Amino acid sequence: MTFKTLDDLTDLSGKTALVRVDFNVPMDNGVITDDTRLKVALPTIEKLVAKGAKVALLAHFDRPKGKVVPEMSLKPVVEPLSKLLGKPVTFASDCIGDDAKSVVAALPAGGVALLENVRFHAGEEKNDADFAKALAEVGDIYVNDAFSAAHRAHASTEGLAHLLPAYAGESMKRELNALDAALGNPQRPTLGIVGGSKVSTKLDLLKNLVGKLDALAIGGGMANTFLFAQGHDVGGSLCEKDLKDTALEIIAEAEAKGCRLLLPVDLVVAQEFKANAANRTQDLGAPLSAEDKIFDAGPETVEQLKEVMANSKTLIWNGPLGVFELPPFDAATVAAAKFAASQTKSGKLVAVAGGGDTVAALNHAGVVADMTFVSTAGGAFLEWMEGKELPGVAALES
Repeated sequence: MTFKTLDDLTDLSGKTALVRVDFNVPMDNGVITDDTRLKVALPTIEKLVAKGAKVALLAHFDRPKGKVVPEMSLKPVVEPLSKLLGKPVTFASDCIGDDAKSVVAALPAGGVALLENVRFHAGEEKNDADFAKALAEVGDIYVNDAFSAAHRAHASTEGLAHLLPAYAGESMKRELNALDAALGNPQRPTLGIVGGSKVSTKLDLLKNLVGKLDALAIGGGMANTFLFAQGHDVGGSLCEKDLKDTALEIIAEAEAKGCRLLLPVDLVVAQEFKANAANRTQDLGAPLSAEDKIFDAGPETVEQLKEVMANSKTLIWNGPLGVFELPPFDAATVAAAKFAASQTKSGKLVAVAGGGDTVAALNHAGVVADMTFVSTAGGAFLEWMEGKELPGVAALES
């Protein structure tokens, strides 16, 4: 896809950039506990400021459902954002109307204002045309820097892009370029790793990927469903036995489309789910009791995956290979992640990962900084991997 970026803009003196950011940050009693999303927005804000624009930030927080909920105000974001930017940030008590316009009008060139929660208006989530027009009246150009909200067709993520000249912000540009490198126009051979607990939550994803990748490794509780479908005993493990036929269809589709499916060849088994529980590693096909549960892939499975990874040029990763939250059931995920990081650092692999559990697992392995790109956008990343059109991205296409 082609989209305009901030590099297409020159002098913006006298112009106001309406910038959609994701400031839906974790908060405890009005105090931000993780400012990652604020930091992600800084390059876009700073680039617009350097071009002389007034910057008016649009964001949502929590789910006020179209009503003003004081505890869901964005006001607590102002001070921490100001500190990160090293300059004052003005707050407007509304995102439309006279208050928003007067606050923005009073800004000097290069000034920054944060407008109140767009979801305080019912028109936001309905993508209401009149609400989108009211937002557009506050600015001259529109910049979308919130990929994590791009799967929503809301007024501030989609409607606005049709009313003002629209551009992708720095974070959005980075995300779209990384995703294109992973699935759009990847270097081949391509490998996918999909893990997690349930096949049912990732059916669309699996069906899309087997048609696009050269190899796909399935791990976590999902793998149990595939192993069961193939006739293997999974003991008392998490397994969606009612999806046996679906798993067999995906296996057949992968074969028909030339995608090599990698399933565990050995298993880490325990009878209780707790840290450092008594466990054993056994080959696939060895007997399991009703009390035995599979909590991780074994070392042979990891070696097989590393071998395929060593011969791949692109990796896309969503979901852990085992119950990584508790040792020793993090071993497969950590070993695979460290190998992926080493391949990426040495320039042999483009590795793109995303989704909530994936980010947590890669952080646990200490490799986030070494991957090509790690997306923190959960739902949007997953829908993009499923091959679905993201309204907020489609609206930026030029």
